[in-house]
Amino acid sequence: MKLLASLGVLLAAAATLPAPAADDRHALAGVKELKAVFDIREGDGKALLNRLTLIDETRASLIAQGVKPRLVLTFRGPATRLVQTDPARIRPEDRALAPVIATKLDELRDAEGVEAIELCAIAIRGQGTRAQDAIPAVKVVGNTWISQMAYQARGYAFIAP
Repeated sequence: MKLLASLGVLLAAAATLPAPAADDRHALAGVKELKAVFDIREGDGKALLNRLTLIDETRASLIAQGVKPRLVLTFRGPATRLVQTDPARIRPEDRALAPVIATKLDELRDAEGVEAIELCAIAIRGQGTRAQDAIPAVKVVGNTWISQMAYQARGYAFIAP
C-alpha cells in the first residue's frame, strides 16, 4: 500500500513538470535545406486559415532549427474561391474570413523561405471565378498539377495537407 501511495505521489509530481522541449533534431540531422510543394484544396475558410497557419509555423520552426525552407503553395479546387476577391463566389459563412486569409497569404508571400504561391487557371475555370479576381499574393499559373510535377522533379517533397 505504501508503494502505491509513493508511486501516486511520484506520478503527481511528474505531471507538474514542464514537458521536454519538442524538436526535430533527429529527423533534421545533417539537413541544411528542405523543399516542399503544398497541394492546397481546402474550401472551408476556417480550415484553410488553419492550414496556412500550420504551414507558416512549420516554416518558422525549420528556420529556428537552422534549416532553410524553400516552400511553394499551390491552390486548386474549392480553395480557389477563398483566394479571390469576388464576394459572390465565396460562401456566406466564409466571407468574413476572406480578408484574413488574404492578409495571411500576403504575410507568407513576403516570408523567408516561401518561394511562390500559385493558383491554378483550370481550377479558376472549374470554380467559376476569374483570374483577374485572384488576390495579389497569388500568381495564376496554367495548371498547378504541372507546377507540382515540375517542383517534384527538382526535388521538392509533395505535401497534401
